[in-house]
Amino acid sequence: MSEPTRRPRWDPDERGIGVADARAHLATLDALRAAADEDGWVAEEPEKHLLPHLVEFARTGPDLGIESATAAADGSYEIVTRWVGPPDPDRRTVRAAAFSLIGVVAEVSTAVHETRGPDDEAVFEVITGLLPGDTGFASHGHTVRLRVRPPAAG
Repeated sequence: MSEPTRRPRWDPDERGIGVADARAHLATLDALRAAADEDGWVAEEPEKHLLPHLVEFARTGPDLGIESATAAADGSYEIVTRWVGPPDPDRRTVRAAAFSLIGVVAEVSTAVHETRGPDDEAVFEVITGLLPGDTGFASHGHTVRLRVRPPAAG
């Protein structure tokens, strides 16, 4: 019996399958998920606790200019940025800048998922927090939606 045909993971992908699973990390992911599912886990006042760090870092850090920051109805802190770096950045370059900015507010445990938004903006959904045992304080976290808009037409 032959093995099923696997979709390539990239071009060219000669193996079609990786070398291992990531089960060793499931406990951390499960702990973050459990914390995120607790009522009131997302900390209040992101404009006070997160924004000053983001603004300061954006002044000298990655090639992202902050256009706005607002608390969304779902509790996420939505930060809209614009690419202000070299023209025509590839996705990896934009991702690296976004992760640099995310790193300024990231806590001990962080999960990031990238999608595409309107007008080909990169959208990074971030869940970050301190889990039980990570700190002497109560477990708490933040949800951030970072939008990176392409360079302004000019």
